[in-house]
Amino acid sequence: MPIRFRVRWVPLVATLIVAAIGVSLGQWQTRRGDEKQAIQNKMAERQAAPAMTLTGNAQQLDVGQSEYRHVRVKGEFISAWTSYLDNRPYNGAPGFYVLTPFKIADSDASVLIERGWTPRDITDRTKVPVLPTPTGVVEIEGVIRRDAGHLLQLGTAEAPKPGAIMQNLDLPAYAAASKLKLAPFLIEQGGAMKDGLVRDWPAPSLGIERHRGYAVQWYALALMAVIFFVVTGFRSGKK
Repeated sequence: MPIRFRVRWVPLVATLIVAAIGVSLGQWQTRRGDEKQAIQNKMAERQAAPAMTLTGNAQQLDVGQSEYRHVRVKGEFISAWTSYLDNRPYNGAPGFYVLTPFKIADSDASVLIERGWTPRDITDRTKVPVLPTPTGVVEIEGVIRRDAGHLLQLGTAEAPKPGAIMQNLDLPAYAAASKLKLAPFLIEQGGAMKDGLVRDWPAPSLGIERHRGYAVQWYALALMAVIFFVVTGFRSGKK
């Protein structure tokens, strides 16, 4: 019995639609992966660049062009406005990221320093740790970050205040509440300082591999639609 291939218009149209959707979404995920790969390459270039010195003109700094750059800045911590970002675990242990404004030397400008991680009191969620804050003029080394990351928050956040435990950081609200001339970014502090804080910061994840994986899945869907149409067409020809 000869084997024939029979074209049925409804399955053909459905196959073309599914294949077109799969290829289109696969290409979109591929482009997103390429875009984020370019961002990662730019991040690596900035991190490898020499550290720049931050001065009183920090408010005019272009965050988009400066994020992930290493910086040095001299000034004094404003310990009265230390705050705590909640739900920031480290190696599986619950804890806070400690934030303290830093007045830049010889200026009236300030920048918020993400000083490090500290464990929380698991028996009292409202209790904040007592930590030593360096006094006098000190030099801080760190990395410029646009924000401190965002977590899902239920309800409306309270206005920032000294010693507050916050779910997320709203820099404009923090500046308004503290009445400080804050730079539109924060510094992820590095280096050694005797304050009991852990400064093992997680590497930023752009999800490049996730986009690559999604692209493969969409291309596979398009291919499977074509294979299914061809196989069922030959079976129809036999009949």
